[in-house]
Amino acid sequence: MQQPTAGTAPHSVPEPSDLRVSADAVLSRLVGDADGTTRLREDQWRAIEALVAHQRRALVVQRTGWGKSAVYFVATALLRQRGSGPTVIVSPLLALMRNQIEAAARAGVRARSINSANTEEWETVQAEVAAGEVDVLLVSPERLNNPDFRDQVLPRLAATTGLLVVDEAHCISDWGHDFRPDYRRLRTLLAELPSGVPVLATTATANARVTADVAEQLGTGEDAAEALVLRGSLDRASLRLSVLRLPDAAHRLAWLDGHLAQLPGSGIIYTLTVAAAEEVSAYLTARGHRVIAYTGRMENADRQAAEEDLLANKVKALVATSALGMGFDKPDLGFVVHVGSPSSPISYYQQVGRAGRGVDHAEVLLLPGPEDEAIWRYFASLAFPPEEQVRRTLDVLAAADRPLSLPALEPQVELRRSRLEMMLKVLDVDGAVRRERGGWTATGARWEYDAERYAKVAHQREAEQQSMRAYAAGSGCRMEFLRRQLDDEGAAPCGRCDNCTGDFYTPDVASAALDSARGELARPGVQVEPRRMWPTGLPGIGVELKGRIPTGEQAAPGRALGRLSDIGWGNRLRPLLSPGSGDGAVPDDVLNAVVTVLADWAKSPEGWASGAPDARARPVGVVAIGSHTRPRLIGSLAEGIAGVGRMPLLGTVETGAGPPGRSNSARRVQSLTGALGLTPELADAVRAASGPLLLVDDYTDSGWTLALAARLLRTAGATAVLPLVLALQG
Repeated sequence: MQQPTAGTAPHSVPEPSDLRVSADAVLSRLVGDADGTTRLREDQWRAIEALVAHQRRALVVQRTGWGKSAVYFVATALLRQRGSGPTVIVSPLLALMRNQIEAAARAGVRARSINSANTEEWETVQAEVAAGEVDVLLVSPERLNNPDFRDQVLPRLAATTGLLVVDEAHCISDWGHDFRPDYRRLRTLLAELPSGVPVLATTATANARVTADVAEQLGTGEDAAEALVLRGSLDRASLRLSVLRLPDAAHRLAWLDGHLAQLPGSGIIYTLTVAAAEEVSAYLTARGHRVIAYTGRMENADRQAAEEDLLANKVKALVATSALGMGFDKPDLGFVVHVGSPSSPISYYQQVGRAGRGVDHAEVLLLPGPEDEAIWRYFASLAFPPEEQVRRTLDVLAAADRPLSLPALEPQVELRRSRLEMMLKVLDVDGAVRRERGGWTATGARWEYDAERYAKVAHQREAEQQSMRAYAAGSGCRMEFLRRQLDDEGAAPCGRCDNCTGDFYTPDVASAALDSARGELARPGVQVEPRRMWPTGLPGIGVELKGRIPTGEQAAPGRALGRLSDIGWGNRLRPLLSPGSGDGAVPDDVLNAVVTVLADWAKSPEGWASGAPDARARPVGVVAIGSHTRPRLIGSLAEGIAGVGRMPLLGTVETGAGPPGRSNSARRVQSLTGALGLTPELADAVRAASGPLLLVDDYTDSGWTLALAARLLRTAGATAVLPLVLALQG
């Protein structure tokens, strides 16, 4: 491809008929059509013509598989031939970046990326861009707010870019289902683009409200004459949508076991949580199916290997969280099954849109579960913080004499790290704070808390949840329902879904498969990892603890009956531990399962009954953690364990004014340091016992209650503290 020199003006653009011929030729190379007979769709051509011939800004809202990437790759090739600078594509999709770099090469377009997975290549890539050796630079949105990138690389890109592409543009809008604050940094890039540089925004999932908001934020809405909005039908003729309600999680696993092999080709099984993905994957693997779990906790290399196995049809399915998300490009994907319902029909449409892009028929099935609503509530709790928490953060930054890093800022505010970072990114775009080397600073600019907008967004989320309930329960056309949620004016009955055809999946499962699934889900026991390091910044809030927790003060690895987020014991424990559930004696089935956990723990490699030379000694007593909400539950659990294990119940760790609410680690340690304590009687009993103790609580979230209670018991003379809880959050 011709290399433009710095400062070279684009060549004159040929007549539209010649441009169309050139565009179709590039498309043929892109798709590997040796005969050169492939032609652009009419709307694809309209977008390319607007970008190349008229340097306009365009917003393209088209279904997955329509060919949005063809628009920007063809436009890039044509613009580069005419001397324009490289195309910059902002995309959150690491998987799609890999796919697109390979696709671009087929069209003679040299593409490189800068993202969190290739940090060692950043300097080389930036040098290649500066030398004119790169036609397309794919950039992840978080790079836009990196201080070095923002201050040094971004201005050069803005000055030399020939085309700016914003992929998955719905992420810009906080009305969208996948709002990402980093995306709003695009305002800066757009403002610094030289006059006449075309801009393309693309998405497959934007209703009218999100479309208008994206257009406004991208600047395409400032002058209607300058903006081109191309919105097509969102119908997917290859997809057959179905819903199947089953009695419980065991039936869902058994159904998958019995029917997975009959689903066409290979596909994706989506779950709502990491725990569920690991649970479903482990069960199906044990039953002989070739599946791989795919979650955000995996190393990048493992995720890439899993993607490649699915692309090559070496596995029947990836069992994935939204970490796989939008950015997976496999045209022959034959099915998408959801074990659990997403909270947004728009998000659901996006995920199911991965299937059937290059085949005539693909199956899409929703298997809703009772845990869905609890998971929705949890993610809803992570919304933009209340005004007092935002103001507190701004005050702390304003009073600081230097930039504050997240670890330094976190102890001084009542927000967890991930939520704090999200809030700061929004404030950065709003001009109230600025990210610099070393951390964050307050700008002193006037800032207003837009409570009305945040409330409306929260209301919109609740409306989306209600729509998802209606989708699962509805008797009308399912594709029409989803299209109407996206304000698709042409929405009409599809004639393909289960409701349109009356062709429903049967709930029948083999008894052997159901017994196996019940056994798998009933198997209790999850390891609880102890805290080993104190949170950063504790001395700054009056707690003189820092660095590594001394080995002699640490808790040992513990056990939980299950995770609140899993589909096995989680479904049993959530009603027992949910707010407002009341207090009462531990149910017999729960206590019996805890006893099973203890027995398995004792026989584990580190357990006291394992016979291993370095095995931990048998516990000599039980200690409960006091509770202001469930004293009977925890007390009866501790009594039951003591009775079964023939150990004394030594007493209860006092919890003062009550445990702290949801907060970050530093604040929780600060609160617990003053709240937890041992009575003289309990301290004497611990010293007299002189051995390992079981420490019993209802559930653990951050792990700090267990860590600080264990520290008190170890200091009092316990040789080890073994935490045992009903549930592990997360």
